[in-house]
Amino acid sequence: MPATHHSSARPGATPGAPPEAPRGAPRTTSRDTPREAAVPDVTTVVGRIPVLDVRPIVRQGRRPAKAVTGESFQVSATVFREGHDAVAANVVLKDPEGRPGPWTPMRELAPGTDRWGATVTAGEPGLWTYAVEAWSDPVTTWRHHARIKVPAGIDTGLVLEEGARLHERAAAEVPGDADRRVLLAAVDALRDEDRPAASRLAGALTPEVDAVLARHPLRELVTTSDPLPLLVERERALYGAWYEFFPRSEGTPDRPHGTFRTAARRLPAIAAMGFDVVYLPPIHPIGTTHRKGRNNTLSAGPDDVGVPWAIGSPEGGHDAIHPALGTLEDFDHFVAEAARLGLEVALDFALQCSPDHPWVHKHPEWFHHRPDGSIAYAENPPKKYQDIYPIAFDADLDGLVTETVRVLRHWMDHGVRIFRVDNPHTNPVVFWERVIGEINRADPDVVFLAEAFTRPAMMHTLAQIGFQQSYTYFTWRNTKQELTEYLTELTGDAASYMRPNFFANTPDILHAYLQHGGRPAFEVRAVLAATLSPAWGIYSGYELCENTPLREGSEEYLDSEKYQLKPRDWATAAREGTTIAPLITRLNTIRRAHPALHRLRNLRFHHTDNDAVIAYSKREGSDVVLVVANLDPHHTQEATISLDMPQLGLDWHASVPVHDELTDETYHWGRTNYVRLEPGRAPAHVLHIRRPSAAAPRNEGSAAS
Repeated sequence: MPATHHSSARPGATPGAPPEAPRGAPRTTSRDTPREAAVPDVTTVVGRIPVLDVRPIVRQGRRPAKAVTGESFQVSATVFREGHDAVAANVVLKDPEGRPGPWTPMRELAPGTDRWGATVTAGEPGLWTYAVEAWSDPVTTWRHHARIKVPAGIDTGLVLEEGARLHERAAAEVPGDADRRVLLAAVDALRDEDRPAASRLAGALTPEVDAVLARHPLRELVTTSDPLPLLVERERALYGAWYEFFPRSEGTPDRPHGTFRTAARRLPAIAAMGFDVVYLPPIHPIGTTHRKGRNNTLSAGPDDVGVPWAIGSPEGGHDAIHPALGTLEDFDHFVAEAARLGLEVALDFALQCSPDHPWVHKHPEWFHHRPDGSIAYAENPPKKYQDIYPIAFDADLDGLVTETVRVLRHWMDHGVRIFRVDNPHTNPVVFWERVIGEINRADPDVVFLAEAFTRPAMMHTLAQIGFQQSYTYFTWRNTKQELTEYLTELTGDAASYMRPNFFANTPDILHAYLQHGGRPAFEVRAVLAATLSPAWGIYSGYELCENTPLREGSEEYLDSEKYQLKPRDWATAAREGTTIAPLITRLNTIRRAHPALHRLRNLRFHHTDNDAVIAYSKREGSDVVLVVANLDPHHTQEATISLDMPQLGLDWHASVPVHDELTDETYHWGRTNYVRLEPGRAPAHVLHIRRPSAAAPRNEGSAAS
């Protein structure tokens, strides 16, 4: 990365003159070409102190790295210089107004690697910048030499005088009188010839001098990296618990098709489970042409309600409400009731149309026409969506951007600040970059979730160009190795731009793990989703452990709610104990109580000697949560957990109380611990690690469930 050098040019240099060619380098000359033209115009790519490979960096700095208010993350860079003089570095954050905040000192992450890093914390929402300043550290260089030379009696007077002059220079730049007096006292000590040399040196090496120099170091040859952009967003862009349900299934005995008014009666139960976001599939009019029947049959009966993603009918398109759900006023009531309960409403935005959508006739150029003049319906072989026309973007990209922004702002005017975008990977990336950019410029609090189960390059690029959250492969990662590898990827460099939302199921995805694992599988996947990722979600029916597939080998639900109404008897399930809603409620309560679970980049895995048992921790300040889970829904598993104690903020030999937030039991754990986890009794330990106590026993404990 190019760097700016703040100091003057080297003595005797001619400004603008090309550097001399290295000794032995070839010089190309021509009888017909002036010699000056043969010398290349070389622009330096490093400053006086090289500052290289600053991270995080997204798209070579053309797109911002991301954080949310209060989130801490590491800025790192490679910093070094010639010779043996000491270097140091710091990070400077600048707020959206360009005002620099307090600089954060960096440290060498591993001795001898020249890789420096510092943890910084994001401020208020807006577009910030960050840069790394590297500099020569003459005081540290002098201290290194002085500690060698003074005891050996080598140039003692000169060394002490050099130190006095350095501390005088440092004192001249210190703003406070008290700090300045500390450094000047060090100067006096260094020049006090009545004291032994060792005592004079010690006067400049006191903790008080160290503290002042840490706040106000003497910096030479300061070199600054190019600034990089940092987009700070509201916390919901990273953290939240989502609940998806179909309002149309929340009807009454005399009117099976639900409305927004009847669906609002479900909101208190959703809020009571601790969810933050209630997500609704498309609420728009549904087409009748090629309408799908139950279980995706091609012949719909008169009572079949159709697929909500087949958007559009004579009643309207993406800015209209299905008449059976009610009116716009009813929707406003639903949003207001959700807000009263502390819930945000997220709407599905699916950029596709039924053959009956008004756009089909008003904007035929927005669709792909086959040679016979008909419009091609959507396909994802072997799946066919005869009731849906996909959009063809390239004939009128500008018009589609304008209309999409208009539709989104229509729903924003009615209280919606979160959109789950259906299949954005089937649309041009530049389209979403323009749409999200235009929306967020005026309304930076609006959050977009990308439902893109596709190739990694597309998923990562969608996150880089603006999507605040992303669906992931979590559903298909079920073994310890799969989870460890995938979460290591998500919490590494990708975390600077891609925020995962771990949905344990969706209307489209009922994984074989849930089909065959029964209730214990639903329990452990909920624990994993809720504690591995700061954002997680379930689709309605998960709490009832619904797991009947359309057929063996299929991930589709039998009698899928996508094609029909699906009323559920919540009261009976609660009365008979056939729901895991209490566990889900407890998990969301734990999440809210522990700041460590609000973050992504703080995930660390710990060793277990059984591949059916996984252990990981999250730490935020003094809050530390350790999770140990049995991934086998069929059998009891035992394991020895070997903890990386420093990752927990503990000494290697510490023994500390750990409180299981699921069972309300307390154990004492040390570096190695035995666990026994039995499906059906407890899916996992979710342990809050408490600070060491002098009265705590030092024996290593065990936990069995």
